[in-house]
Amino acid sequence: MPHPLPFTGERFVPGAASAKGEMWYEHWHRYHYVLPLVAGKNVLDVACGEGYGSALLSRTAAQVSGVDIAAEAIAHARHTYAERKNLSFTEGSCIKLPFDSASIDVVVSFETLEHIHEQAPFLDEIKRVLKADGVLILSSPNKAEYSDKRGFTNEFHVRELYRAELDALLAPRFAHLRWLSQRNAFVSLIAEDGAAAAGESLAVSQQAPDQPVAALPALYFLVIATNDAAALADIPPRVSAFTDAEEWAYNDYRETYRGFRHYMQREQQLEAECAALRAELDACRSGNPAVAHPASTDSWLARLIKRLAN
Repeated sequence: MPHPLPFTGERFVPGAASAKGEMWYEHWHRYHYVLPLVAGKNVLDVACGEGYGSALLSRTAAQVSGVDIAAEAIAHARHTYAERKNLSFTEGSCIKLPFDSASIDVVVSFETLEHIHEQAPFLDEIKRVLKADGVLILSSPNKAEYSDKRGFTNEFHVRELYRAELDALLAPRFAHLRWLSQRNAFVSLIAEDGAAAAGESLAVSQQAPDQPVAALPALYFLVIATNDAAALADIPPRVSAFTDAEEWAYNDYRETYRGFRHYMQREQQLEAECAALRAELDACRSGNPAVAHPASTDSWLARLIKRLAN
């Protein structure tokens, strides 16, 4: 039995205490989003990591093959998801995929491109293994939002891309591209019961909540690429909302916010009490006969000590 995969920050590991929050939502949502798009298909998950996403896709796909360069990840995936008969895992490089040409219906590769220098050879390999009407579904962080705007550096990323750079890599290889955006947001969800149809996405400013503004820019690009226009026509546009059934992220936020409000209110109370005590002390020092006697000073000190103790 292989050892549990440690969470290092380079790959998402379900169940790891540190792999929660934004990362949990981002990774699981991508795979859930494409689940209906791979139904009945022969699927290749490139840089599958721990294997959780490949296993999810195997629920609807005819066959799923996960490939990853990390031997420990493949060993873990083979053991963890051994019961899935239409799922296999292979150790291999994303720039030399161990699969026949024109053998795959759908290639899925999430958060891979930015981890490698050989981005063009990687996409050439994907194009090679895809059938003529095959589809690539790829995600990669938007450098402008992910790093530049936040002043953030991910130590595991060797080359993040702006949209124009990603387009320059994909467009010569795939004639038809559909661009989607992904980012975490605090949302209120309204949807018809049982409906999975197209919807709308609104963003408003707190300063002018009656005026919708442009949708928030992509934190991650999600691109569906193919050389067969009909393949894209079969994929209806839709808005996808994703959350956790336990609502732990919202509950954490709510409890944190309540605690913050409590301490803000307590701070205001203490500031008011300190102001009153300072006024009494100033009166004592100024010789005000109403308060300037030892008993008053002792009383002031006693109240101050009591306040500080609370």
